[in-house]
Amino acid sequence: MRLLIDSHVALWWLDDHLSLGATCRASLQSADEVFFSAVTPWELGIKRALGKVVFPDSLGDALEAAGFVPLSISVAHAERAPGLEQHHHDPFDRLLVAQAQLESLVLVTADRALRPYDIEMLDARL
Repeated sequence: MRLLIDSHVALWWLDDHLSLGATCRASLQSADEVFFSAVTPWELGIKRALGKVVFPDSLGDALEAAGFVPLSISVAHAERAPGLEQHHHDPFDRLLVAQAQLESLVLVTADRALRPYDIEMLDARL
């Protein structure tokens, strides 16, 4: 299984947060590959600048040290995201959906607003 983690899942993993469910943890540990998008440090960096979250300065390095693989944003990803149906209005999440679709990845998230999209999802709370 190939997974793509949502930004909040990245933080939950690094913090060993109780919100990350046991089934999800096991899936992240046993997956063939677990990716984090380039959108994750971008989104979380904006939230940190606003004082909403705290995380290590080198978030990408911390995620790679945890065994996750960085996923760049391609032109195809950027072109797909704005064309998605307006089920979710967060541009960062819409980019994750586009990446999951185009790269055939399972999106690991607790965001229920993403359910209407044509992607396979793993509930991060389970």
